[in-house]
Amino acid sequence: MQILVLHGSSRENGNTEQLTNCALEGIPHTSIFLRKLDIRPIVDKRHDPEGFAPVTDDYDSVIQAVLSHEILLFSTPIYWYGMSGVMKDFVDRWSQSLRDKRFSFKESLANKQAYVIAAGGDEPRIKGLPLIQQFQYIFSFVGMPFGGYIIGEGNRPGDILRDKRAVAEARLLNEKLKKILSE
Repeated sequence: MQILVLHGSSRENGNTEQLTNCALEGIPHTSIFLRKLDIRPIVDKRHDPEGFAPVTDDYDSVIQAVLSHEILLFSTPIYWYGMSGVMKDFVDRWSQSLRDKRFSFKESLANKQAYVIAAGGDEPRIKGLPLIQQFQYIFSFVGMPFGGYIIGEGNRPGDILRDKRAVAEARLLNEKLKKILSE
């Protein structure tokens, strides 16, 4: 099994990334930093007779990576009580992939396992729950099993490492993933 991390933070080595690194310490994985890519916002053509037009950006390469990994970890800070803009642009484009005749996107996602790691300030374990619910609905819509989530509290860079609960949950996820990979 292979793990793909989709990093949605706009800040390098921010709290969400640090928490994700705790969860994946010693585990081989592939990381994609969405902030470094050009993923254009969706132009909704679902109901147009000609359908979606090809878009010249990096989205297709990210989808190819998604399709070639069995475990997907969505790592996003909680920005204004939701996922980051780069993560949202990426997920919005799934509408395009659902209609892409090159592959069966929904069927492929059903064979994967999804996890979410999020960090934010302002009571994230409560105010971040709608974000988790949003991911849960997204995963349910495409039939992708949701393995769990971690929400950590951190505002300034490095704060997350003082959130003992989040770090402990990251270590538990680390153990779980190591076990999955060894089976």
